[in-house]
Amino acid sequence: MPDRPHTPIAPVLLGDEPGSFPHGVLAERHPAIIRQVRESFPYGPEQQRALDALLASCAEGVIEPLPADAHDHDRWQAWGADAHTGRSWFDVPWLWSESYFYRRLLQAVGYFTAGPWQGIDPFRPAKLAELDAPETDRELAALDALDGRPADEQDRALLHGSLWGNRADLGFRLSATHGATSSDSPPLVADDSASLWSLLPPSGAATLCLIADNAGRELVPDLLLIARLLAQGRVGRAILHVKPYPYYVSDATHADVLDALRRLTAAQGAAATYGRVLWSAMTDGRLTVRAHPFSSAPLPFAAMPDDLREDIASATLTVVKGDLNYRRLVGDRRWPPTTPFAEVTAYFPGPVAALRTLKSDVITGLDAGTEAALVEAEGQKWRTGGTHALIQVRT
Repeated sequence: MPDRPHTPIAPVLLGDEPGSFPHGVLAERHPAIIRQVRESFPYGPEQQRALDALLASCAEGVIEPLPADAHDHDRWQAWGADAHTGRSWFDVPWLWSESYFYRRLLQAVGYFTAGPWQGIDPFRPAKLAELDAPETDRELAALDALDGRPADEQDRALLHGSLWGNRADLGFRLSATHGATSSDSPPLVADDSASLWSLLPPSGAATLCLIADNAGRELVPDLLLIARLLAQGRVGRAILHVKPYPYYVSDATHADVLDALRRLTAAQGAAATYGRVLWSAMTDGRLTVRAHPFSSAPLPFAAMPDDLREDIASATLTVVKGDLNYRRLVGDRRWPPTTPFAEVTAYFPGPVAALRTLKSDVITGLDAGTEAALVEAEGQKWRTGGTHALIQVRT
């Protein structure tokens, strides 16, 4: 990340402080994920032993290197494996340890190795269950009520659908209970939506890049937003970046995009119309799905390789979805909440918008009054409870 003369670099988040949110993820959420994966498929003895070993490593062991013949061994070496292997999961940057945990989990279940489990998404049962849930039916049926409403109301509804769809994160559900906040603070702690719309006038000339987060009930409203922007001529082309392999329980892959698209086209009413818009856009090239290896890197976006930087630089606007991508966008650091969002994203190659439901400690771009009101009402719970959200834009 380039030097920021006006913004001192904040400390990187670690998981070494008992009682902290990162420590809870490493100590509680990761073991819960291993148990969930074990119960999702009838894995054989080899996979069971590997899962047991990973569980023991997470609890009391140290980070172990990938096998020397792993297809991405050299890539992970370049991403810092030499500096972190042999150390406790709790003593390395939280972003790195989380990302590496999912890579080791896939190694344990044989996702990358030749055999019957190669390419089998260990999180697929949970993703499909959510996509097929009655709640999804109700959300899709609600689209019919938007027909005939003013265009700006439809735009706002689909933008906020994409924003709050982040609450459907399956990993977050393993360690948090969703409920209404008792705070009088507004759910949107920052709202730059006017700037977002100003970057996408209905001229049909814009290119949108959307860096997706979760599959299922979050990916569906992301796709609906893309369909709306294409249909209204706010964008002429959209690029959807997803993960190259299963990651963070529910992060979207190309297969998840296809599942969501089939869900839309098989629905009734307006949902099916949106689905047909997306289907057509994919077949004629107006909507492209990409899965760059860096999408699953344990590093901030400031470290993105040149080819990805050039791709993003060609977009009129890049929309960064979700909590993890926000951490990668601003740097996974303990920033003072009033740290200017524009300064910490100054490196980003083009205009960028963050749509995020707050589910981790990292936050920037708040005004002092908003921060004070949140702290007074909720202490620090507003940072991680999923009851607040933000739309931040750097033009």
